[in-house]
Amino acid sequence: MTRRRPTTCTALALTAVVALTLTACGGGGSSSDKDQGTDKIAGADTSETPSASASPSPKPTADGGRPKIQLPADLKLVFEETKTGDPVKDAILSDSAERLRAVDAAITGTDPEGKALHFYNADKALEAALSWVVQFKDADATMTGEVRYYDRKVTRNGETAVLTFCGDESKGFGKDRKTGKVAKTPVTKDSYLLYNTKLVRNDAGVWRTTQIISTRGAAQCQP
Repeated sequence: MTRRRPTTCTALALTAVVALTLTACGGGGSSSDKDQGTDKIAGADTSETPSASASPSPKPTADGGRPKIQLPADLKLVFEETKTGDPVKDAILSDSAERLRAVDAAITGTDPEGKALHFYNADKALEAALSWVVQFKDADATMTGEVRYYDRKVTRNGETAVLTFCGDESKGFGKDRKTGKVAKTPVTKDSYLLYNTKLVRNDAGVWRTTQIISTRGAAQCQP
């Protein structure tokens, strides 16, 4: 399978939901990875990015806290359905949201070493996230705007869980790092995505995302 990277112009057309739309513009592999509108996240090229298997399962800091994540002032992620009444499901929702913020922090430069990215990602999800960060770096691009996540639903089975949710990218855009030019794109049905993710709880109690499948233009996510 051949892999391709976005040019600067292509990267600027990417939306701000980098954490999950990893296959957009070649972020997760070639067009042959796509099947009936569903984007299956492929692993990163090991010649370009570190192997996820080489990354040990992270543990919380000495005080038991998770890494602090800060995003640029011009990038906002909005999460709905933050409380279910079930403390375990609430923890899954929280760690998933932090994972999204962690990948964006690595791309925008507020976490250049990607510490939070490694903390919340594992396996194929980590490989794809690392590859995506490299592509933005090579294209000298970043993100701006607002992305909303909604209809978040958790199904738990012991130490694993499946989380599905929708993403509204209509207000999220790519931005050129040097010029600051924002590549605004028109709102279409493809501005809305359905995500199906798998999470596994590690020994430290962190729900790490291990797999991601995204479906762009899904009917159930349309406004």
